[in-house]
Amino acid sequence: MTFDDLQKTIGVTFTDPELLKAAFYHRSYLNESHGVNESNERLEFLGDAVLSFHTSHFLYAKYPTEPEGTLTNIRSSLVKTKSLADSAHELHLGDLLFLSRGEEDSGGRTNSSLLADTFEALLGAIFLDQGSTVAREFLEKHLYLKVEDIVKNKSYIDYKSLLQEIIQSESRISPTYTVTKSEGPDHAKTFWVEAKAETRVLGSGMGKSKQEAENAAATNALAAMGKL
Repeated sequence: MTFDDLQKTIGVTFTDPELLKAAFYHRSYLNESHGVNESNERLEFLGDAVLSFHTSHFLYAKYPTEPEGTLTNIRSSLVKTKSLADSAHELHLGDLLFLSRGEEDSGGRTNSSLLADTFEALLGAIFLDQGSTVAREFLEKHLYLKVEDIVKNKSYIDYKSLLQEIIQSESRISPTYTVTKSEGPDHAKTFWVEAKAETRVLGSGMGKSKQEAENAAATNALAAMGKL
C-alpha cells in the first residue's frame, strides 16, 4: 500500500501530498525522525469535529422521526473506536503509519485506538485539502454504510443503562461488573466479564475491551431476564 494507492481507493487526489502524509505521523515517530516536527494529533482533533458535525447531519436527515437520545446513541455507535478502526483497517491505513520502532514492535499498526485516531486525522486532512463536501462523501463511502446494521441489530442501545434501570426498579442496588479473565497481548486483549446484582450473577460476556465485554454481559443478562 502506498499513498498513491490510498488516494485511488478513497477517490481523493490531494493538492498537498505532504498534508496527506501528515495524517500518518504518530507522535512516537517524532523522536526517531529528521525533519518531522508535528504528529497527526492536530489533524485528529480537527477530524473529530468534522466527523461529529457530518454524522449528526447525516443521522438527522436519515431518521427524521427519531428522538435526540436515539440519534445520539446511534452516532456514538457509528463513531466509536471499533467502528472507526474497522474502517481504517479496510482502507489499510495501518500500512502507511509512521511509527517508532517500539510502537511498531508492540503492534501499533493493528492497534484499534491508534487506527481510529488515524482515520480521524485522515478525515481532517481531507477537509483541509478538499473541503467539507469531499469530507462528507468520504464518510458516506467508508463509514456510513455501517449504520444500517447498527440500527437493524439495535447495537446502539446502551444495555448497561437499561439493565441498571431494571435492577434499580426492583431494588436499590446497581449492577456491578467484574473481569473474570483476560488473555492476549496488551494491544489485542480479550476480556471476560460477569454482571452481578450483589452476589447473583446476571450474565456474562466477552469482548476486545472491558467496555465491550461489560456491554455483552449486560446484553446477555437482559436476554436471560426476557427483557430483550
